[in-house]
Amino acid sequence: MFIALVVAAVASLGTPLITSVATTFHVSLDSAQWTLTVALLSGAVATPVLGRLGAGPHRRATILATLAIVVVGSALTVLPLPFAGLLIGRAAQGVGLGLTALMMGVARDHLPEERSTATIALISVVSIIGAGVGYPLTALLAEIGGVRAAYGFGLFVTAVAFLTAWRSIPAAPEGRSAHVNVAGALVLAGGLFLVLFLAGQRSLWSRHLAVAVILAVVAVLLLCVWIASELRSKAPLVDVRAVRHPAVAGANIAMFVGGSGMYLLLTLITRYAQTPHSAGYGFGLTTFAAGLVLVPFSVLGFVAGKLTPRVRTLIDAPLLLAGSAVIVGGGFVLFAAARSNLAELLVAMGVLGFGVGSFSAAMPGVILAVTPKSETSSAMSFNYVVRSVGYSLGSAIGGLVLATGTDTGHLFPNDHAYTTAALVGIAAMAVTALTATALARQPPPEINPTAATASVPSQGRSSR
Repeated sequence: MFIALVVAAVASLGTPLITSVATTFHVSLDSAQWTLTVALLSGAVATPVLGRLGAGPHRRATILATLAIVVVGSALTVLPLPFAGLLIGRAAQGVGLGLTALMMGVARDHLPEERSTATIALISVVSIIGAGVGYPLTALLAEIGGVRAAYGFGLFVTAVAFLTAWRSIPAAPEGRSAHVNVAGALVLAGGLFLVLFLAGQRSLWSRHLAVAVILAVVAVLLLCVWIASELRSKAPLVDVRAVRHPAVAGANIAMFVGGSGMYLLLTLITRYAQTPHSAGYGFGLTTFAAGLVLVPFSVLGFVAGKLTPRVRTLIDAPLLLAGSAVIVGGGFVLFAAARSNLAELLVAMGVLGFGVGSFSAAMPGVILAVTPKSETSSAMSFNYVVRSVGYSLGSAIGGLVLATGTDTGHLFPNDHAYTTAALVGIAAMAVTALTATALARQPPPEINPTAATASVPSQGRSSR
């Protein structure tokens, strides 16, 4: 859980430091934005590869090597290097995002069923709320000691995480193999890179539409080629046939749509809080104060993560997903209807945190109920790739709606643009709730003898 929290917090360091990076390195805000984007890109690309390596006998070595890369990357962000060196360091830090699914595999292999279920749920939650933990602290350090001091915090915690893994992570069970389809990994990396790049580059769509369309077609073709190669491969990077299982496919669709909605609301609230009063709305909060707005998100997200495993003994995981999506939708409604004072923003952020926490805690139960133990890391890695793409899409949608609502000659969008974006989010969470409800109507999964026993108790178990 600590390792999952650290890699999530460190990868999100780019968010509160974008303005500081722009001023320190004398680059534009668009260029500084890449300190966040490059970490998300490298994380999305590395996740499926690490998931496959983590499914084999060298899981401990994979975890330690990945954390070593993250530590080296953290050191690069602290050293007095040019902006290119900072980007390389941030890309190395982002690789650590692929470790979350491996931590779930460790928990599932080495803990008793009742403990592993709760632990996996919390690992999923802390990988979400890590941003809320790191945001205010790094923002404060940046205000006091500059951007290097904030990244120094990242170096310290990643070094501690490496030592923790060295002492605590056991070896994987024997009798597993983890052949990596290198060609398939490269094709997937290319497709994911283009998808996330296009989602984050709104100016490309407005200024060079033909180029953007061509790149989108190339991305689709690469992903189609990857799927075809995975279906033919004897050692696929991701078991595409398993992904087609109704429970897994439905869960990934819910993760994609729901993730875009959740990240949309998170960005809307933080951006609204930092908008100066001169725009006619907003609260003009500093970076540090805006980071504190995320505290209710983190606290209630963790509370929901602790409660969800207990609730799952009474309610099936798909219904929990649907209920969580409704809660997040309620956060959108609150934001759309009441944002005239800071307390209302804090309430909306708390509702979002509780909904995201319960959604994240319930998601592994849906997927792992039909996944063998040996494929835990691989299956959850694919889900986290889907989540990354959904987050990028949510960020892009929010930026597009707000840009559309910005009048010519004005720096900030009008207040109604935030309401429009909230309505888009409500629609996304409605789709997510309906998808999860459809999952709940599926018959209980039949778990084959090699599947893990960490499935949802209320779903029942059957043996062949």
